Amino acid sequence: PSTPSPLFSPSLHPPPVLPLLIRPPYSTCGTMNELLYGLVAVYAVSCVAGWLVAAIVALLLMAASLYWQGQGMRVRQKIQIATWSAPSEGSIFAKASFDAAPMLEYIERKNKDPATPRISITHAVGKAIADSLVEAPCLNGRLLLGRFVPYPSLDVSFLVAVEGGNNLAHVKVSNAPTKSVFDFANELNAGAQKVRTGKDENFKKSMGPLKMLPVWLVKLITYWGGWAAGALGVSIPALGVQAFPFGTCCITSVGMLGIQEAFAPFTPFTRVPILALIGAVHDGA
Repeated sequence: PSTPSPLFSPSLHPPPVLPLLIRPPYSTCGTMNELLYGLVAVYAVSCVAGWLVAAIVALLLMAASLYWQGQGMRVRQKIQIATWSAPSEGSIFAKASFDAAPMLEYIERKNKDPATPRISITHAVGKAIADSLVEAPCLNGRLLLGRFVPYPSLDVSFLVAVEGGNNLAHVKVSNAPTKSVFDFANELNAGAQKVRTGKDENFKKSMGPLKMLPVWLVKLITYWGGWAAGALGVSIPALGVQAFPFGTCCITSVGMLGIQEAFAPFTPFTRVPILALIGAVHDGA
């Protein structure tokens, strides 16, 4: 056999090799990671979409409640619906009848003097209640976190009809026992006139938000606002709420309606220990 040429020796010239990078059609680890990433992405998108839908539904419900409960009702109606419910505490209802002849004679005599303001049965009863409460300091206070705390002063408030009888406002006489019946008349008349002529800024601030809000928001505002003002003694200028706005006793009257006997419902946010209602004077049996 012939001797191979050194130029074509296999040891000098190895055969050419075609480099191939062989990759498996799939990788188990890579596929699982991609699957997990995909599931996380789908979950995140679904969560965002779910929260977005929930937010839209909540906004629609809020708008519906604002329209349904916020429009077309008087503020007094909203407050009644928001605050009147089954009682959650003990209440004592009592009726007391008095001979009104001496009081009527006193009022008539005093009203003849042009130098003094005219007084009424409401003013006289308010003064009498204030003086009687001096003898019962255990009533001049409020409950705060399970403890009876005395008020810093003895104040009496009166409910007055405003807006043609469609709403009620209150006028407070501070340090009532130190005031005369004429002081009661002056302060009550001045306060009522101020509210009825739209010059009471606190009343306008307190009524403004309630005209637009639904009942369930009115319930929250009246409850927590009443607790802050009536129990803690905190003023809320933005809402026109002053500390202890109703005092120790809140007085209302139905005598001008010809009603002889009635019981006024306790309004929770007033947080007063005593609610007095004055009926019409009539001939006794």
